Parts: sequence; C-alpha cells; structure tokens
Amino acid sequence: MNISYKLKALSHKLTAPILGVILLLATFDLSAQKNKPYHEDLSKLRPKFEQPTDTKVEKDTTKKNILVAVTPTKTVNAKVDVVLDSLDLFNLMRKYIDGYTIQIYSGQKREEAMNTKKKMQDEVPELVANLQYQQPKFRVTVGKYFSKLEAQKDLLALRRKFAAAILVPEKILIK
Repeated sequence: MNISYKLKALSHKLTAPILGVILLLATFDLSAQKNKPYHEDLSKLRPKFEQPTDTKVEKDTTKKNILVAVTPTKTVNAKVDVVLDSLDLFNLMRKYIDGYTIQIYSGQKREEAMNTKKKMQDEVPELVANLQYQQPKFRVTVGKYFSKLEAQKDLLALRRKFAAAILVPEKILIK
C-alpha cells in the first residue's frame, strides 16, 4: 500500500509540470501560425449573375459600355395612384394634427392664471399666451409646434422666466 500511495503522489507531482510543458509547446506552435499571412480563395463561392436580357448594351467608339434605357413593362402606377388619392382625401378631411405646446401655468386660481398671462405678454411680447379653462383648472399655454425640436428654443427661453414651463402634447388645428 505504501508503494501505491507513493506512486500516486509522484504522478500528481509530475502532472502539473507535464501539462505546463504541453501548454508551452502549444503556444509556440500558435505564435508561429500567427506570423503567416492568411489567404483563402472564395471566388468559387460567389454567386454568378447573368446580365438581364431586356437591357441592351451598345458599344461606343471609345470602347466603353453604355446602358440604354429600358421601358418598364410591369408597372404599379395605377395601384399606387389609388393609394395616393386616398391619402390625399384623408389629409383634406383632417382637421387636427398631433403637435406640442408650452404650458407655463396650470392651476385652479383664475387670478394667478391671468397674472401669468399678463407677465408673459409683458416679458416676451413676440409669443402669444392663451388662457384656457378645462374644468377644474386654468391653463396658460404658448405657441403651437409640430415637433419637440421646434419648441425647444422657446421652451428654454420661457423656463428662465417661468420655472414651471413644460412641453405638453396637444392637437393643433389645421387652417
């Protein structure tokens, strides 16, 4: 028993160095492969396409190929026209679009809403303030914008004077 124990201990002691030598030799082999340039010919895997038969090629005197225009035979213009006409009709019937406005006051006190509107007219005369009552609160809004990007400049200017200014989505009447 004593001999088998010694053999196992010896094999465990030798296993780690042997594995280390094997790994070292493997890394030398990989590093030798890294220095070689890699080349593989994939031309046999590329798909091959034939030139369409309805395209005519004329040869010029300067020996350059020139493509001649081909008249289309399969068009969808009639179907596309129907869809475009229905979209046009829908847009003519449309009264409102989704947009944004800047709200500078929202509360239940009418006096504060009136004061905010007056302050807005005095400090920023180029913008028009609207006072609205939507039960149970009053709202003072400024401007009509189609996108957030359009409203950003005015919103930043109004936030300096009205800390509660926010951008709110709203339906905008199309004239």
